[in-house]
Amino acid sequence: MAFYERIDGERFLATEDTRGPWDAGAQHAGPPAALLGRAVEERAGARPDMRIARITFDILRPVPLGVVSVRVRELRLGRSTEVVEAELEPAGAGQPAVVARALRVRVAGDGVVPAVAEGPRLPPPGSLAPSPFYAVPWERGYHTAMEMRFAEGGFTEPGPGACWMRMRVPLVAGEPVGALDRVLVAADSGNGISAAVDFRRFVFVNSDLTVHLHRHPAGEWVGVQARTSVDPAGIGLADSVLHDEKGPLGRGAQSLFVAPRP
Repeated sequence: MAFYERIDGERFLATEDTRGPWDAGAQHAGPPAALLGRAVEERAGARPDMRIARITFDILRPVPLGVVSVRVRELRLGRSTEVVEAELEPAGAGQPAVVARALRVRVAGDGVVPAVAEGPRLPPPGSLAPSPFYAVPWERGYHTAMEMRFAEGGFTEPGPGACWMRMRVPLVAGEPVGALDRVLVAADSGNGISAAVDFRRFVFVNSDLTVHLHRHPAGEWVGVQARTSVDPAGIGLADSVLHDEKGPLGRGAQSLFVAPRP
């Protein structure tokens, strides 16, 4: 049980655990985002004194289940910052489905810079009951591979929400789960957690995701505290504060296409 099985250095088999709630043949965007983030961090020659401060994913088309390839290239390498691009391409597609561009920043070292208050914490996940996902017409998918506990709102309650999320399966079978994996698998759920309109009557699809991290994540749980704003023209923004149990650690943002269901 894992989101992916590694075939070789570049290719992975996406399992049923990656399946999203809207299309039985398509992945939720969280697992591909995490796979690209890992590729950026673990590429050959990556400097251990740098970590991702910002990563943006352009979701160009749905990502099907099956074999995908991940490729990384360095756009700029500097003393204190570097920019790295990664692409995820489904087998036989001939073009990428998701393109990521990451800014990595050199870590100065603990205690070098004074800490600044990060904002209020969410209630700890241990104090909350598990939250069911809304009805999905297939048994296995992202909705079963993730454990969820709402601190505010719910999937079927329109409006702002806050949800703790934890991976039940590793990102890649037989490989350790990284802190960045946990954040990126969860961050794409902000628009679902804070749905501003009824998902039974409207679609609200994100074609991108940007994650900023000012602190390295810790622990298994990631909190997504989200709010969605929608213009009458049908353009929306899901804005999320990302947490671990120590407090806020960054932000996520998703641009939304909102329209009545056909």
